[in-house]
Amino acid sequence: MLSIIKDYQDLFPMILSQAINCMTLVFGIDVKALDPTGLVYVLVNTLGLTYNDSLRGDEESMPVAGLLVNTLSIIFIDGNCTSEEKIWEMLGIMGLYAGMNHSIYGDPRELLTQVWVQQGYLEYRQVPNSDPACYEFLWGPRTYAETTKMKVLEFLAKVHDTTPSAFPSLYEEALQSEKTGPQATVVARARARARARARARARDGTCARTRVYSRATSNSFSCPN
Repeated sequence: MLSIIKDYQDLFPMILSQAINCMTLVFGIDVKALDPTGLVYVLVNTLGLTYNDSLRGDEESMPVAGLLVNTLSIIFIDGNCTSEEKIWEMLGIMGLYAGMNHSIYGDPRELLTQVWVQQGYLEYRQVPNSDPACYEFLWGPRTYAETTKMKVLEFLAKVHDTTPSAFPSLYEEALQSEKTGPQATVVARARARARARARARARDGTCARTRVYSRATSNSFSCPN
């Protein structure tokens, strides 16, 4: 890396920091130093997810875990259960639309409603008693097994260049989740479904926090070259 930017080596820390942020936000990849000197780095999936892009069967495909991380974040912000309509509204702010191929992620609807559902990262289900049928997204069992709400909140804080405690209600929920552990997953999902039904009856408006998050994340798609 130093040989590539030989004329700007004094700016290397800043350049590397910006590159790492872009890789995390767009591709869902973290860059970790292997030794204290910071001369050797390794690429790992963010949030501790074990998702492998090679399972898509296309060796030339771009890493798409970034979209999964963003989707999990939106669900967490919105009370652990989000309508399909709201998911596409938020992703639309980031330039992602159902049925329209994206240069990095391909067909995002296939990823959200098929690939990640089959792999257990997302749950995609019809809202009870909805007519016409409406659908909603929740975290899947594999997400609960591989990551935590606190890790997702730390990702959100990074997007906003702040700390997790800057989001008091989410921080409290994440702390509580850390205390209860994986055994509370079933209860959390049941409560999420109950909240979803209540929102459907009340016809609540779009959550302002998800709008702010999506606008902040949309900046990641114009990372500096």
